[in-house]
Amino acid sequence: MNEENKRENIREEIDRANEAIRASNLLFENGFVKDAISKLYYSLLYSVRGLLLTKGLEPKSHEGALRLFGLHFVKPGTFEAKDSHIFSKLMKYREEADYNPSYTFASEDFTEFKNDAETVIQKITTHLREKDYL
Repeated sequence: MNEENKRENIREEIDRANEAIRASNLLFENGFVKDAISKLYYSLLYSVRGLLLTKGLEPKSHEGALRLFGLHFVKPGTFEAKDSHIFSKLMKYREEADYNPSYTFASEDFTEFKNDAETVIQKITTHLREKDYL
């Protein structure tokens, strides 16, 4: 992957992340809390995938994205351990939202998760801008 392809792929992932966060908000505003939480997770996943592309990394799974994020960005100190924990927590709750029909979420859960996700997404966006990828 050449540098221009890398930049384009990063922009595409960030565009997907922005679309997912907008969809998440619409779902929440219309009473679909589980679906909103699922979409919220995807906004963070796409942001992390864009970040991983800066190092030429393309994870094949959700867990792979989490591991690579930890190894290449948290362990060296570029991001904090709590950023990885937020990603991991949202991954777990996305699975509950998508696959466990008896699991319930309150509106407050979404608000908390959204604040957490937006904090990490903002850090990623700032990092990408500082490194001249956006």
